[in-house]
Amino acid sequence: MNTMNTYPDSSEYSPHAEGYVRLVSEGNITQILLQQHDDTLQALSDLTEEQADYRYAPNKWSLKQVIGHIADMERLWNYRILYIARGDAREFSGYDREVFVQNSPFAALPLREVLKDYSAVRQSTATLVGSLPEEALIRQGMFNNYPLSARAAAYVIAGHELHHMNMIRDQYLT
Repeated sequence: MNTMNTYPDSSEYSPHAEGYVRLVSEGNITQILLQQHDDTLQALSDLTEEQADYRYAPNKWSLKQVIGHIADMERLWNYRILYIARGDAREFSGYDREVFVQNSPFAALPLREVLKDYSAVRQSTATLVGSLPEEALIRQGMFNNYPLSARAAAYVIAGHELHHMNMIRDQYLT
Protein backbone atom coordinates (compact mmCIF):
# COMPACT_ATOMS: atom_id res chain seq x y z
CA MET A 1 0.00 0.00 0.00
CA ASN A 2 1.33 3.46 -0.90
CA THR A 3 1.00 5.56 2.25
CA MET A 4 1.23 8.82 0.28
CA ASN A 5 -2.28 8.10 -1.00
CA THR A 6 -3.69 6.90 2.30
CA TYR A 7 -5.20 8.87 5.14
CA PRO A 8 -3.34 8.44 8.39
CA ASP A 9 -5.14 6.34 10.94
CA SER A 10 -6.41 8.22 13.99
CA SER A 11 -3.83 6.31 16.05
CA GLU A 12 -1.11 8.28 14.21
CA TYR A 13 -1.92 11.73 15.65
CA SER A 14 -3.48 13.50 18.62
CA PRO A 15 -7.22 14.09 18.85
CA HIS A 16 -6.47 17.84 18.60
CA ALA A 17 -5.18 17.29 15.04
CA GLU A 18 -8.33 15.49 13.90
CA GLY A 19 -9.99 18.66 12.64
CA TYR A 20 -7.03 19.51 10.43
CA VAL A 21 -6.49 15.99 9.08
CA ARG A 22 -10.15 15.56 8.15
CA LEU A 23 -10.16 18.76 6.09
CA VAL A 24 -7.76 17.14 3.62
CA SER A 25 -9.15 15.27 0.60
CA GLU A 26 -8.12 11.77 -0.40
CA GLY A 27 -5.13 11.56 -2.70
CA ASN A 28 -1.39 11.89 -2.92
CA ILE A 29 -0.37 14.21 -0.07
CA THR A 30 2.54 15.72 -2.01
CA GLN A 31 0.24 16.62 -4.90
CA ILE A 32 -2.30 18.03 -2.45
CA LEU A 33 0.38 20.23 -0.87
CA LEU A 34 1.52 21.47 -4.29
CA GLN A 35 -2.04 22.19 -5.42
CA GLN A 36 -2.70 24.10 -2.19
CA HIS A 37 0.41 26.17 -2.86
CA ASP A 38 -0.87 27.13 -6.30
CA ASP A 39 -4.39 27.84 -5.02
CA THR A 40 -3.12 29.99 -2.16
CA LEU A 41 -0.86 32.07 -4.39
CA GLN A 42 -3.67 32.51 -6.90
CA ALA A 43 -6.05 33.67 -4.16
CA LEU A 44 -3.65 36.09 -2.49
CA SER A 45 -1.07 37.36 -4.98
CA ASP A 46 -3.18 40.19 -6.37
CA LEU A 47 -4.19 41.67 -3.03
CA THR A 48 -3.16 45.21 -2.18
CA GLU A 49 -1.02 46.06 0.83
CA GLU A 50 -4.12 47.59 2.41
CA GLN A 51 -5.97 44.29 2.03
CA ALA A 52 -2.94 42.37 3.36
CA ASP A 53 -2.78 44.60 6.44
CA TYR A 54 -6.51 44.15 7.16
CA ARG A 55 -7.61 42.80 10.55
CA TYR A 56 -11.25 41.77 10.77
CA ALA A 57 -11.43 42.69 14.46
CA PRO A 58 -9.25 44.41 17.06
CA ASN A 59 -6.45 42.19 18.39
CA LYS A 60 -6.79 39.79 15.44
CA TRP A 61 -3.86 39.08 13.15
CA SER A 62 -3.51 40.86 9.85
CA LEU A 63 -3.87 38.75 6.73
CA LYS A 64 -0.07 38.92 6.28
CA GLN A 65 0.40 37.63 9.82
CA VAL A 66 -1.97 34.72 9.10
CA ILE A 67 0.06 33.79 6.01
CA GLY A 68 3.27 34.08 8.05
CA HIS A 69 1.72 31.92 10.76
CA ILE A 70 0.94 29.24 8.16
CA ALA A 71 4.59 29.27 7.04
CA ASP A 72 5.99 29.23 10.59
CA MET A 73 3.72 26.41 11.66
CA GLU A 74 4.69 24.45 8.56
CA ARG A 75 8.38 24.90 9.41
CA LEU A 76 7.77 23.40 12.85
CA TRP A 77 5.88 20.42 11.42
CA ASN A 78 8.60 19.88 8.80
CA TYR A 79 11.11 19.65 11.62
CA ARG A 80 8.96 16.94 13.21
CA ILE A 81 8.56 15.09 9.89
CA LEU A 82 12.31 15.13 9.32
CA TYR A 83 13.15 13.77 12.77
CA ILE A 84 10.51 11.05 12.58
CA ALA A 85 11.29 10.03 8.98
CA ARG A 86 15.00 9.76 9.69
CA GLY A 87 14.36 7.46 12.64
CA ASP A 88 15.36 9.91 15.37
CA ALA A 89 11.87 10.16 16.81
CA ARG A 90 11.49 11.92 20.09
CA GLU A 91 8.89 13.72 22.16
CA PHE A 92 7.92 16.95 20.40
CA SER A 93 6.14 19.74 22.20
CA GLY A 94 3.84 22.45 21.01
CA TYR A 95 4.55 26.16 20.77
CA ASP A 96 2.87 29.45 21.61
CA ARG A 97 1.49 30.79 18.33
CA GLU A 98 0.83 34.24 19.81
CA VAL A 99 4.48 34.61 20.84
CA PHE A 100 5.58 33.49 17.38
CA VAL A 101 3.32 36.03 15.63
CA GLN A 102 4.25 38.86 18.03
CA ASN A 103 7.93 38.27 17.34
CA SER A 104 7.65 37.70 13.60
CA PRO A 105 8.45 40.26 10.90
CA PHE A 106 5.38 39.49 8.78
CA ALA A 107 3.28 42.55 9.62
CA ALA A 108 6.09 44.87 8.48
CA LEU A 109 6.98 42.99 5.29
CA PRO A 110 5.41 43.64 1.89
CA LEU A 111 2.84 41.00 0.95
CA ARG A 112 5.02 39.73 -1.92
CA GLU A 113 7.79 38.91 0.61
CA VAL A 114 5.40 37.10 2.94
CA LEU A 115 4.10 35.06 -0.01
CA LYS A 116 7.66 34.38 -1.17
CA ASP A 117 8.46 33.00 2.30
CA TYR A 118 5.30 30.89 2.32
CA SER A 119 6.16 29.56 -1.14
CA ALA A 120 9.72 28.61 -0.15
CA VAL A 121 8.49 26.75 2.92
CA ARG A 122 5.81 24.89 0.93
CA GLN A 123 8.29 23.88 -1.78
CA SER A 124 10.55 22.53 0.97
CA THR A 125 7.64 20.59 2.45
CA ALA A 126 6.74 19.09 -0.92
CA THR A 127 10.30 17.96 -1.65
CA LEU A 128 10.72 16.51 1.84
CA VAL A 129 7.41 14.64 1.93
CA GLY A 130 7.67 13.63 -1.73
CA SER A 131 11.08 12.06 -1.21
CA LEU A 132 10.12 9.87 1.73
CA PRO A 133 9.78 6.13 1.25
CA GLU A 134 6.72 4.41 2.66
CA GLU A 135 8.52 3.09 5.74
CA ALA A 136 9.61 6.64 6.66
CA LEU A 137 6.10 8.05 6.24
CA ILE A 138 4.64 5.61 8.75
CA ARG A 139 7.41 5.94 11.36
CA GLN A 140 6.23 7.53 14.56
CA GLY A 141 7.43 9.85 17.28
CA MET A 142 5.46 11.44 20.08
CA PHE A 143 3.77 14.84 20.08
CA ASN A 144 2.22 16.16 23.30
CA ASN A 145 1.97 12.59 24.65
CA TYR A 146 0.34 11.19 21.50
CA PRO A 147 1.87 9.16 18.67
CA LEU A 148 2.67 11.14 15.54
CA SER A 149 3.61 9.64 12.17
CA ALA A 150 5.45 11.58 9.47
CA ARG A 151 2.45 10.97 7.21
CA ALA A 152 0.01 12.42 9.76
CA ALA A 153 2.24 15.47 10.20
CA ALA A 154 2.05 16.14 6.45
CA TYR A 155 -1.75 15.94 6.64
CA VAL A 156 -1.75 18.34 9.60
CA ILE A 157 0.23 20.83 7.48
CA ALA A 158 -2.29 20.58 4.64
CA GLY A 159 -5.30 20.75 6.96
CA HIS A 160 -3.92 23.69 8.92
CA GLU A 161 -3.55 25.67 5.71
CA LEU A 162 -7.07 24.72 4.59
CA HIS A 163 -8.41 25.86 7.95
CA HIS A 164 -6.74 29.26 7.63
CA MET A 165 -7.58 29.71 3.95
CA ASN A 166 -11.24 29.09 4.82
CA MET A 167 -10.91 31.76 7.51
CA ILE A 168 -9.20 34.13 5.09
CA ARG A 169 -12.05 33.73 2.61
CA ASP A 170 -14.69 34.20 5.31
CA GLN A 171 -13.13 36.93 7.45
CA TYR A 172 -10.63 38.82 5.29
CA LEU A 173 -11.80 38.67 1.68
CA THR A 174 -15.51 39.36 2.08
